[in-house]
Amino acid sequence: MSLANYLTFIRIFISPVFMFLYLEYELLGISIVVLPYILLFLLGISELSDAFDGYFARKFQQVTDLGKLLDPMADSIYRISVFLTFTQPPINLPLLLVFVFLYRDSVISTLRTICALRGFALAARASGKLKAIVQAVTIFLVIFLLIFYTSGLLTYRSMWLTSTIAVAISAAYALFSGIEYIWANRDFVLRLLTEKGKRSDV
Repeated sequence: MSLANYLTFIRIFISPVFMFLYLEYELLGISIVVLPYILLFLLGISELSDAFDGYFARKFQQVTDLGKLLDPMADSIYRISVFLTFTQPPINLPLLLVFVFLYRDSVISTLRTICALRGFALAARASGKLKAIVQAVTIFLVIFLLIFYTSGLLTYRSMWLTSTIAVAISAAYALFSGIEYIWANRDFVLRLLTEKGKRSDV
């Protein structure tokens, strides 16, 4: 375990905490007005851990196989958990949008794992990194909209509609980045399918 991996685990740990606070804030005695600021604090810690885990891994030469697996997994768990949480009141995002994120990440993660096991290293794409930025910006936007709503500065309809549109755009780009990733690595994917076919014939 390195410092970078500990930072990665922070995102995995914060995901259920974020979800529990959002869903059970009344049980915990937290005001709906205060809740968004607590969630904003947790999001800030998560995004900082995402920004610095890779930096520390490279700076201290602590790049490990565990870290290569944990980092994208932690990102996926953290962001999908947040979007899934937002499908519940008061934000009420359409659940279908979350399935887009889940489907995209599941397919890409499975593909990368299988290729890695067969000795094919699929390189990260700029579109994938941009996807993470778009999702982070979208999550923060939704929280800020929640702050405006709970402060009486925004109607529920405006908050819901703006949040839904923003997440829909993020989901559309996530889907595009997944397709672009597969297309850019199509040679590796074809080799994988070909080798699989040859092994099946044996």
